[in-house]
Amino acid sequence: MSYNRYNRKKDYITYNNRIRFPKVRVLDEKGESIGVMPTQQALNKAREEDKDLVLITDQAKPPVVKIIELSKYKYQQQRKQAKARKKNRTQDLKEIRLTMFMGEGDLQSRKKKIKQFLTDGDKVRLSLQFKGREITKKEFAYELFSKVINEIVEEKLGTLEIEPKIMGRKIIAQLTPV
Repeated sequence: MSYNRYNRKKDYITYNNRIRFPKVRVLDEKGESIGVMPTQQALNKAREEDKDLVLITDQAKPPVVKIIELSKYKYQQQRKQAKARKKNRTQDLKEIRLTMFMGEGDLQSRKKKIKQFLTDGDKVRLSLQFKGREITKKEFAYELFSKVINEIVEEKLGTLEIEPKIMGRKIIAQLTPV
């Protein structure tokens, strides 16, 4: 059984002669109410204006219809759906890897990237992988993390969600946007 996206009920638009209600509430193109009238009278009114009669909702009593061009209505619906998808953007988790004894320039570029991610609304995970005997110098790693985190928190770009903690040979912390 194949799934056809055009047969979904929510995508189906009822218009003109397909509207099967005795009385409907009619709106003009701007959304202002014209009144309640028989469906045939509303259809004649739409044809006089050289437009279509489109069912907006059948849940209301009486059902609501709009006098508008069908193509324009479809375009408005597409725009509305695109806007809703844009608003529903998920918060991504970005990872920034630090090294134990990194240069100041590298550290500055990583901080800049962290700030950019936080202003974009993404969470940031800081991680540092211990190599060789670096694990014996955990205090340097905690110092590096506190330096980065304090700068971010002072600039009010993010807050600390997960405190720096060691997991095996790795130390991890997480920031969330304000």
